[in-house]
Amino acid sequence: MRPLRYSINVTLDGCVHHEAGLPPDEESMRYWTAQMARVDALLFGRITYEMMESAWRRPATGTWPDWMDEWEVPFAEAIDRAKKYVVSSTLSGVDWNAELLRGDLAPTIQRLKQEPGEGLWVGGVALPLALANLGLIDEYEFIVQPVLAGHGPTLLAGLREGIQLELVDRQEFRSGAVALRYRPAQTPA
Repeated sequence: MRPLRYSINVTLDGCVHHEAGLPPDEESMRYWTAQMARVDALLFGRITYEMMESAWRRPATGTWPDWMDEWEVPFAEAIDRAKKYVVSSTLSGVDWNAELLRGDLAPTIQRLKQEPGEGLWVGGVALPLALANLGLIDEYEFIVQPVLAGHGPTLLAGLREGIQLELVDRQEFRSGAVALRYRPAQTPA
């Protein structure tokens, strides 16, 4: 069974919006690129899929845009070629190496987790909340940025029940950001 990992950047006050003072830097981009190599496929909701596609899909020209720094290219190439699953009831189709998922979320994700492989990686806001509420996330990975945003969507806002977590890895960056990886705590029988 391959694990499902929720990975996202978050501010110290819990904001997860991509425009809340969370600009990528070279060190965090190297980290996310390496982490992406640990999974077989990415899982997105419609909003995250469209946002990521607009930023990281290789242009038809084959040349990455001028705004992209050289150190961002390995991440762009990794996400561009990655297998993607998109959970949406509103999209009529997807491309960018993606497959559209419809229907009941729990059995659909359970089926993906049952397939052989290294793992699945989910990002975004609404889909991870739904998956956490269903108890389907096996690992939580956050890069906590040294920023107070003061506004925007917050990490897992609306979670029905608290989830006890155990720290399994920690890495500090020169920027002051800290990568934290947790697994749901095992409850004694």
